[in-house]
Amino acid sequence: MKLTSLGWAIGLALSLQACTPAQQATETAAAAPEPAASVPEASSQQFTNPLFVNGADPWLEYWNGNYYLTTTTWTSQLVMRKSPTLAGLATATPVNVWSETNPKSCCNFWAFEFHRLQGPSGPRWYLMYTSGKQENLDGQHLSVLESAGDDPMGPYSYKGSPMPDSWNIDGNYLAHNGKLYLLWSEWVGDEQLNWISEMSNPWTLTGDRMVLSRPELPWEQSGRKVNEGPEVLKHQGRTFVVYSASFCDTPDYKLGVLELTGDNPMSPAAWRKYDQPFFERTDGVYGPGHNGFFTSPDGTERWLVYHGNNKETDGCGASRSVRAQPFSFDDSGLPQFGKPVPEGRAVTAPSGENGPLVVRPEGIRWALRLNDTECLTYSGAGGCDQSHWVLDPTTAGRYRLVSEEGLVLNADLTTGPWLNSAAQQWQLLPAGTTGWQLENSATQQKLSLPCQGGQCAELRLLPQGVTVLSSRQSGKVLSSSGCELKAGVTLTQRSWDGSACQLWLWQNTEQGMLLKPAQAPELCAQVHANSLSAGAELVLGSCEAKAAVWTMQHQSNGAVVLQSVHSQQVLDLPSCALAGDTVLRQAPAEADRLCQQFYLREPD
Repeated sequence: MKLTSLGWAIGLALSLQACTPAQQATETAAAAPEPAASVPEASSQQFTNPLFVNGADPWLEYWNGNYYLTTTTWTSQLVMRKSPTLAGLATATPVNVWSETNPKSCCNFWAFEFHRLQGPSGPRWYLMYTSGKQENLDGQHLSVLESAGDDPMGPYSYKGSPMPDSWNIDGNYLAHNGKLYLLWSEWVGDEQLNWISEMSNPWTLTGDRMVLSRPELPWEQSGRKVNEGPEVLKHQGRTFVVYSASFCDTPDYKLGVLELTGDNPMSPAAWRKYDQPFFERTDGVYGPGHNGFFTSPDGTERWLVYHGNNKETDGCGASRSVRAQPFSFDDSGLPQFGKPVPEGRAVTAPSGENGPLVVRPEGIRWALRLNDTECLTYSGAGGCDQSHWVLDPTTAGRYRLVSEEGLVLNADLTTGPWLNSAAQQWQLLPAGTTGWQLENSATQQKLSLPCQGGQCAELRLLPQGVTVLSSRQSGKVLSSSGCELKAGVTLTQRSWDGSACQLWLWQNTEQGMLLKPAQAPELCAQVHANSLSAGAELVLGSCEAKAAVWTMQHQSNGAVVLQSVHSQQVLDLPSCALAGDTVLRQAPAEADRLCQQFYLREPD
């Protein structure tokens, strides 16, 4: 394919084009920069267990080019990490995607799981978690959140609790023959049992409840009689439920297996329990359990994720760490998890991590502008109006730039499949007041492109379309007080509910950017009364106000910090509050203060 630009064409897939289709130019060719002689890999092709400590009850999914991981937090916040490599999860930024302040359900968050299911509005992620009372563990129960779109990082809205008035934990879904079932665990007398019930939607039970399994075998009764953490595993038409047995406070916590041998999951006769454990302690790894399953990036391998301890005396607390290893099925079709891999032993990374992969990571789209009329674009994009990139954080403060076609920008300015190479990763370096430079992680060279008037190295990064601004601290989103869209209304944080007052547009100016309500673009977010004082509230007001212009400072973890051009102070969540309706204010910038960091998300 021939590439055209304003006086420039380069590579096989990348070009510089005018922002308006009406502007045309003659074609000339330019030599592409020489690729790096040596292209080091961005990360190792191996990892060691554990990935990190304080990682109980892990749940992991690979989706659209990234792994997403949640673990128990013990707090009032749901934390998620993402990385294009499994090893990268060890240093990935923890992001709070949801928080709660209701005293009846604010605390002791356990065992998050997120599943992509067909909901009333189409495919959505349903994040189920256990929480309860602040003062004790007597009120633990399941709650369900629904994602706005296809991003596991949210934003999420609260949908309900399947069983709000009883003690229940460790929720999971079973989809079978067009029906959806909830699996969970709860106590009856001195036994903790696994249960099942049909659902009318991902947060509502319908019909009877049935005991799925009970701790009747000696190896299920170490410490206490426990069956919990039921997890679904499907293979070649067979359905298994892998569950955790015995008390988690002992080193003998382990995995057992049930199999659905009939057609009706609500019939006790349709289930078979295998009489021996499938995964248990070894010297050096104790209490392995509360597992999940995921598939390698290329779809050829099945993997087990679980938690374990490195001491016999460690139990149910924060010492439990995240571990992963591949598994297989034997000739009879049963899962074979093997033995827990010892700590420090190298494990080959999941197949396909190093590509080649066409990836379409979740995230908002950005226009990369060189000036008012030119931008960085790629083959077939049709100009700046269609040439948008996902800036996807990888590791060590780097980003990969992914086109709408799912191809990644290389050091030689071509685009191609993801190869997990440093040559496909870039650092964002500030340039001047409003600009950014891209430095390639393999060549250490800054991107500099021919453009009108000479060579251009500075980029303006503009979010495209309607966005949601989500706090890294609370997971709540920027909203107007009372959801009113009029001048003088304060700006607060609220849980996502899809209201018009939570949708925002961005506009470039010479000094910076304007942040506008999508449904009232004549207004802009500004510091009240153009104040220079710390603590001044954010309000909606005139876009001509001095304090309506912001610069967007990109952080190495994918978050942004918004700084007022007028006051030089930044958007701040006072006291790092989790409560809804907390008014946002300006405050002096503090390095790495997570209450001043926000993520731009897509609303659907």
